[in-house]
Amino acid sequence: MIWVGVALVAGLVIGSSVAYLLAARRVRLSIVRVHNARKRAQAAEHLAEIGSMTGGLAHEIKNPLSTIGLNAQLLSEAIEDLPIEEQDRSRLVRRIDALGRETERLRGILEDFLEYAGELRLSITEHPVNTIVEELADFFSPMADGAGVRLRVELDPQNPIVPVDADHLKQAMLNLMLNALHAMEHAQSPARELILRVESSEDEHDGEVIRIHVIDTGPGIDDQARARIFHPYFTTKSGGTGLGLPTARRIIQAHHGRLELHTEPGKGTDFVLTLPIQTPAH
Repeated sequence: MIWVGVALVAGLVIGSSVAYLLAARRVRLSIVRVHNARKRAQAAEHLAEIGSMTGGLAHEIKNPLSTIGLNAQLLSEAIEDLPIEEQDRSRLVRRIDALGRETERLRGILEDFLEYAGELRLSITEHPVNTIVEELADFFSPMADGAGVRLRVELDPQNPIVPVDADHLKQAMLNLMLNALHAMEHAQSPARELILRVESSEDEHDGEVIRIHVIDTGPGIDDQARARIFHPYFTTKSGGTGLGLPTARRIIQAHHGRLELHTEPGKGTDFVLTLPIQTPAH
């Protein structure tokens, strides 16, 4: 009987100890979660502050750049009327023109940065996807012709309706099309083509989707560049900002879609925009 009592007491003590340890562990885990949540909140707040500061700084730089560009133009015009040797006049005009070009380049970099870093506000309405692609192709056609590239459009016969912000979607596609045009700039292929292909299909994860392909017949992208292609400020284009592709992906992701890259060196590149035909429930 004594042993039974001892065993009972021991069992109670052990059980209480285990319960205490489990409770203490839960408390510690709760404290860790709260601490981590607080750190994430502080980090998010810090990033938001940095974003606001950098955006404000960019705006502050953009305004004087416009003034510099305007004054460079006025100086160039004034130099034409100076009573100086033509050789000296030409040298001064070249320098002022270089100043104007660099000012415009810096302004373009700032605009791309503000577009990438700024808040993305979508106005979602339903649009026939073929219409969006056709309108963008009509706009882009003179640029493609000027570069000696054939623009070909392959539309979806069903012409599905998609919930999108049409202006932002066109912007994302335009970034990809400009990238394709640059890729084919020095391509050796005699048939330089930029293909816009629209097709609807079923996706095992996203259900009914629309896929828009932006295909070029350029040299393709090597593995090293492919690994960094969507990184901000990575570019292989002289004078490029490296924000076009990251901005395009950001826009597509904001539409609950995906932007994927398929490329084969020597044969070209296919950027695929996958968008849900129905807006996902939140």
